[in-house]
Amino acid sequence: MMSDKNASSESWNVAGNAQKNIFEGNTAPIIKDTSGNVTINYANRESFLSGNPFKPPLPREGGLFGRKEDLERLHNLLQSGRNVCLVSGMGGVGKTELARFYAASEDCKTLFPGGVFYIDVRSGKDLAADLVVLTKYHFKGEIQHDLSPQQKLMACWDVWKRQTDKVLLILDDLSGLGKNVRQYLPPSDLVTVRLLMTSRETPDKPIPQELKLEVLLPSAARELLSSIIGRQRVDAELQETDKLCEELGYLPLALELVGYYLDDEDYQELSLSAMRVKLKEKVQHPSLSPEDVPMGMKATRGVQAAFDLSWDELTPQAKHLACVLGAFGDAAIHWGLVTAIYKILQGESFSEDNLKDRWLKSLRKLHLVRTVKTDIYNLHPLIRDYLGEQLKKHCQYSEIKQAFCDVFSNVARKVDQSIALETFNLIEPHLKKMIAWCEGNQDTQLAFSLNQLALLYYSQGRYEQAEPLYKQALELRKRLLGDNHPDVASSLNNLAGLYYSQGRYEQAEPLYKQALELRKRLLGDNHPDVASSLNNLAGLYSSQGRYEEAEPLYKQALELRKRLLGDNHPDVASSLNNLAGLYSSQGRYEEAEPLYKQALELRKRLLGDNHPNVATSLNNLAGLYDSQGRYEEAEPLYKQALELSKRLLGDNHPDVATSLNNLAGLYSSQGRYEQAEPLYKQALELSKRLLGDNHPDVATSLNNLAALYDSQGRYEEAEPLYKQALELSKRLLGDNHPNVATSLNNLAALYDSQGRYEEAEPLYKQALELIKRLLGDNHPDVATSLNNLAALYDSQGRYEEAEPLYKQALELRKRLLGDNHPNVASSLNNLAGLYDSQGRYEEAEPLYKQALELSKRLLGDNHPNVATSLNNLAGLYSSQGRYEEAEPLYKQALELRKRLLGDNHPNVATSLNNLAGLYYSQGRYEQAEPLYKQALQICEQTLGVAHPNSITIGGNYAQCLRRGR
Repeated sequence: MMSDKNASSESWNVAGNAQKNIFEGNTAPIIKDTSGNVTINYANRESFLSGNPFKPPLPREGGLFGRKEDLERLHNLLQSGRNVCLVSGMGGVGKTELARFYAASEDCKTLFPGGVFYIDVRSGKDLAADLVVLTKYHFKGEIQHDLSPQQKLMACWDVWKRQTDKVLLILDDLSGLGKNVRQYLPPSDLVTVRLLMTSRETPDKPIPQELKLEVLLPSAARELLSSIIGRQRVDAELQETDKLCEELGYLPLALELVGYYLDDEDYQELSLSAMRVKLKEKVQHPSLSPEDVPMGMKATRGVQAAFDLSWDELTPQAKHLACVLGAFGDAAIHWGLVTAIYKILQGESFSEDNLKDRWLKSLRKLHLVRTVKTDIYNLHPLIRDYLGEQLKKHCQYSEIKQAFCDVFSNVARKVDQSIALETFNLIEPHLKKMIAWCEGNQDTQLAFSLNQLALLYYSQGRYEQAEPLYKQALELRKRLLGDNHPDVASSLNNLAGLYYSQGRYEQAEPLYKQALELRKRLLGDNHPDVASSLNNLAGLYSSQGRYEEAEPLYKQALELRKRLLGDNHPDVASSLNNLAGLYSSQGRYEEAEPLYKQALELRKRLLGDNHPNVATSLNNLAGLYDSQGRYEEAEPLYKQALELSKRLLGDNHPDVATSLNNLAGLYSSQGRYEQAEPLYKQALELSKRLLGDNHPDVATSLNNLAALYDSQGRYEEAEPLYKQALELSKRLLGDNHPNVATSLNNLAALYDSQGRYEEAEPLYKQALELIKRLLGDNHPDVATSLNNLAALYDSQGRYEEAEPLYKQALELRKRLLGDNHPNVASSLNNLAGLYDSQGRYEEAEPLYKQALELSKRLLGDNHPNVATSLNNLAGLYSSQGRYEEAEPLYKQALELRKRLLGDNHPNVATSLNNLAGLYYSQGRYEQAEPLYKQALQICEQTLGVAHPNSITIGGNYAQCLRRGR
């Protein structure tokens, strides 16, 4: 029995002083002067032999968090053939701590039996003098006093060549010496020495053995904080802990500072959520920039002081660029936006070469800016805050701020509904920053920007964020421009469109009407914006099944566009397409097809063969053929649309996901499940990647993949996907949305298929109630819901409850869609099936015949629905023992299904089983047996051995074999 379970494919049209080196338990025998000359007191020989004034400071107590792999990489780098290794990273990332932990490790002691020596370069810039002291101390070498610093270094390295055991020399914090660091490097033939350097910058000439240290992973950041304030305190506010770590950018120095602040006796009762509020000041807050670093820390500077060291090394031009970057919001930054700001600031004198090759390079060398990928850069959250503070102090603060606002006002103008998630993430936080800066100027530009930010959220399905912005824009425009202004009409239209997308039709309709009325009054009846309003209102009525109200509006819009814009205009193609869509919804396929073809032809002529709108038209025409069962005509069009979208928009675009979804739906309809599944999965994965996990299109993809599994009897795989789709639709669209009703219906149908009738019934009823409430009693979807609930009762033998529902569905479809519609044929067929099940053959036969005749007239002789009607009528004759009449109909249905769906389709298996059943009833076992066998093979191959159909046919086959013997 045919059932309208509505589970088919759905289509839908961007650092301070280090610890001083001291002897442990001895009097220091070394006194160093600024010339590098050293006097050594050898009177206390034991002091010299047992002490090490260049011993690395001890690492922090409590361990090193999240650096196991970095320690292993460092160890491997130091074992390579090169004698120099660099650990680089931004200030506060933990370079010194990593070096100290490594120096204290057993791996280090084993690899460097000759000893580990440490020079804190940041405590004094005279590295040559430090090396002379170390050479005289450890090797008792004599270095002449009258040599230049470079000559003294070479002399030191010559002395070090006498060393037989491997030695590690740590030069901590070489920042500031990046340009000249190579003059301090040991010669390559000094094989017993390994030089480990830490630096906030990367030298101009890269060092091959470089370990770039990044911030901690979230889990390691949490562990670091737990080690200071205690796990119990962290576990009590786990979510707040994770947010705190994220806001601190997982920077070890910041995490330690905040940890010790919270561990102070005055703040041990302070909640982590309250701490997050305090940290709105970021680097300005005392916890991050204390006057005195807590006693438990090995670091000697706060965050701001650490960043100041890098800032002080920048040229004025690099500082200016840093301030421009500090104007941006909390997101990655596209380089093109930076250059756009500079073009405003510098005009014709702007040179991108200097900006990128010199000043940006210097920021990257100091790890103040991180490269995400080509032309996209990011800032650490605390660096961003620090640069924002520097911007406020800059003499060009006002000019930079204005240029930033001008650039993003222009960006706002280019926002449309097709923006991908990656682009959204690149502009949304910056647009918000621009709007926040402009809120003091309550002008039309602000209203426009609010509207465009709302559109940006709308494009991502983030309707709750879009609504208040659309309302702000509307209110501001009314206040500035008065109630009677075209921009007010635009705002009304946009807010109506949002409500429409949310299924809030009762709220959308009066706004669309207000916008239409206002445009007519202000612009006259003959204006393109009036045509747009007519089109939008028609679309609303069409979605509500109010086809008689929608059609004249679509026609008015088409006629108006032709008159105003001429027959050859893209908007005319859009109107043709929309009217065709209306006819298609009504089953008026013969009227829809020429309009779809006209729209396609017009778009090709106006826009060229290679345009996204051409792909849309190809897709729509394919969808029409798909609905008619003209699969051979639909498939090449779907493929062309997919190929065109990929070529024009790239593989990663929502339109590509739509095309994949539609082609998969075609294959699913044909029973080509193995080809459909990977396409559905690609569409789902692409939608998630482009739009995020929380988007209505993702819910649609989940639903479609679930429906595929449902069709194959893979119920355990289908159920969680249907539930995810339902939950996601509820969360994004609210409990009262047509998509929620669709999901309820689909989940109910799954339970129905499994015989889980008690679970299915309340879901069918919820779907029916919701559709009625949202769309009114007179809507095609209400008829579908009535039909499905009736089918459930029918399956349970609850015929008295099923019959009135089937009749209501039939009556409603006739009234809404007319007597000549495929859904009317489906209702006739279902009601006939009910009578057939009850043995009311005289009532069933004329209905089956009407359904067959109607399907042939509407869909042509070659359509799967025609095969279904032939099969059902044959079944009726078979039940009455009218075998001679039944056999040719079963054969016609079988032949038609093979021709349309291929030899290996579940419906072909159904026909084979039914024809075999006819032969079995007549005792023609030899003819029945091979048909049952074929049917079983097809079912097991396409649906699996555990599918109910496979089990049923297998039972029939076994019984036939027994009888045949």
